[in-house]
Amino acid sequence: MFEDMVTARYYEERLQEEYLEGKQPAFDISAGPIPGELHLAAGHEASGIGVCHHLRDDDTVTAPHRPHHIAIAKGVDLKRMTAEIFGRETGLGKGKGGHMHLFDPDVNFACSGIIAQGCPPAAGAALAAKKRNTDAVAVAFLGEGAIDQGGFLESLNFAGVHDLPVVFVIEDNDWAISMPKERVTDVEDGSKRADGFAVHGERVDSDDVEAVHEAAGRAVGRARDGNGPTLLEVQVHRRMGHFMGDPQTYRPEADQEAAAERDSIERLAETLRAHGVEEAELAESRTAAEERVDDAIAWAKEQPEPDPAAAHEDVWVNPPSGVTDSEPAYDLAGGDD
Repeated sequence: MFEDMVTARYYEERLQEEYLEGKQPAFDISAGPIPGELHLAAGHEASGIGVCHHLRDDDTVTAPHRPHHIAIAKGVDLKRMTAEIFGRETGLGKGKGGHMHLFDPDVNFACSGIIAQGCPPAAGAALAAKKRNTDAVAVAFLGEGAIDQGGFLESLNFAGVHDLPVVFVIEDNDWAISMPKERVTDVEDGSKRADGFAVHGERVDSDDVEAVHEAAGRAVGRARDGNGPTLLEVQVHRRMGHFMGDPQTYRPEADQEAAAERDSIERLAETLRAHGVEEAELAESRTAAEERVDDAIAWAKEQPEPDPAAAHEDVWVNPPSGVTDSEPAYDLAGGDD
């Protein structure tokens, strides 16, 4: 778990460096090697790693718009994920999805930029596992700002009614984009949402990966044993802005400083030292993590960019006549016009 947490943190630090290249001093979202927005989850590592270390490849995970730590913990191909973030042809989605739309069917992982969007697919995957009579489980990660969304509440109800093997994990970083949690919901403890659906709820009050791992073990075990869903909330801390380029003028400096001081990785390192792990072994894990990340980024940057014509592939409708060299397979307008 320590090596995965270090990998996730270093990965985001390196992505931040790459993303900001060419975008300053006047922030230009279209410039630089990484196109579009970038949402980083530094400070969330304990939740993703603590939960996903209980999972298998045949278990399904859906993640929100801060997905990298969860993807790394689930075993998503790091090189192809990085190529996707850089918009390259060999990425998980051929460079078309970017960092908020990562899909790796080899380990049943997906994410989306739509708030709470991963909850219905996770409930569906859990229903499929139950109907197939397997012990596979599904996990949906979401932020505390998503707990008022219909998709989440309907999925929680559906999971409870059908007694599904699914775990909903709320990552509570205290900020719903630019709004403090108390200004968008009147529930201080998001796990209490479970009470209205006769679902088991539990909260971990700190981003301690051991505590998260222990609570997640109970939740995943309950689901795998056929004992229904769990709503688990984990307190995490957002060490960066909502998105890269976010000036965070809405956020008190004291809150930013406090988040930076609450480092779950260093806390785990102290625990490992107390249990006799040598400093050299910790350094070896850090080195291995950094080499893996640097190798993935270097590989991704060498990959080809997609052919512009590929924009018309993998879509639900044919392009209009004249856009491509070939005519549409059928008349989209439904007439001679």
